[in-house]
Amino acid sequence: MKVLQIVASVSLIALIFLCLAWELWLAPLRPGGSGLVWKVLPLLLPLMGILKGRRYTYQWAPMLMLVYFTEGAVRAWSDHGLSAWLAGGEVVLSVVFFFAAIYYAKFSAPSRLAQPR
Repeated sequence: MKVLQIVASVSLIALIFLCLAWELWLAPLRPGGSGLVWKVLPLLLPLMGILKGRRYTYQWAPMLMLVYFTEGAVRAWSDHGLSAWLAGGEVVLSVVFFFAAIYYAKFSAPSRLAQPR
């Protein structure tokens, strides 16, 4: 279970940094930075709960990732050059987080923790 928590934490933090770098420096929609940088703010909501291993956060945060997966898929398909590659990275990180969080929530269920192995 600790591995899933680490994978979820690392992928969430990496996604935050990817989105910041993408919209501010690497490939913004406008030179000098894009207003799309504000898309990082919702990613900060689950950050502390994920880092602390709060099961409730692991239950709702994957639904938030679906927005980032969708944006990444659309921009990977429609953008060109570096922006398309960054969008592909967004897709990968959102999928990794999604599955790590889902399985962490599943394996940390009180009913599973109470069962002898």
